[in-house]
Amino acid sequence: MATVFTKTWQRPPTAEELKGLIDDHVKEEILVRQALEIGLDRDDTVVRRRLRQKMEFLNAADAETLTATDAELDAYLKANAATFEIDPMLAFQQIVLNPQRHGEAIEQKAAAILEVLLSQPAADPTSLGDASLLPPELPLTSKTSIGQTFGADFAEELDKISAGQWTGPVKSGFGLHLIRVSEHVPGRVPALEVVRDAVAREWTNAKRKELEDQRFTELLKRYVVSIESPAGAETGP
Repeated sequence: MATVFTKTWQRPPTAEELKGLIDDHVKEEILVRQALEIGLDRDDTVVRRRLRQKMEFLNAADAETLTATDAELDAYLKANAATFEIDPMLAFQQIVLNPQRHGEAIEQKAAAILEVLLSQPAADPTSLGDASLLPPELPLTSKTSIGQTFGADFAEELDKISAGQWTGPVKSGFGLHLIRVSEHVPGRVPALEVVRDAVAREWTNAKRKELEDQRFTELLKRYVVSIESPAGAETGP
């Protein structure tokens, strides 16, 4: 107690302070023993959760001591490529048509503008659509960011468009868009050395979960679990 006090306050405790620490420890020990004796630890949600947490900490501590080899990390990266994939990047021009302005004729309007764009390459795109707060051109932007602005479906459609030619319409929450993708950098799975720390962290998490499941399976074998349903209730498998 004196050592902890000294490290905390950068000085040793006085005799009175040390007596106070000892008295408080004795009080805690007696009250805890009394509480256990009369069963206050039983059926207490907070106590149960804390005990479960401490058991899970034991499993986590064992997992933290594990060290993956390069071969294990590389295998984990390949098996979970989608988790570590670098997002595709797209740059594009757009012409936006407002559905409130065009109503049911919006599809025809989009088709007419697209025909102009394809037949008259010199046409100014900014003069063909509706006024909008959306930028007429976006620089290279991640597919995820595009999806956050325009919607996931819009981003998916954009990712399928070949660069260099006007196409569409592509629908978003803002209306219909005629699109010309100017640059498309495909998504890719990075090399292990680029994402080693992230792969190692996820590998450790997976091992922790694996150890936890294995140990719980072994503990479960020591118990018989009886599940009782209320009278008249439908029972599942």
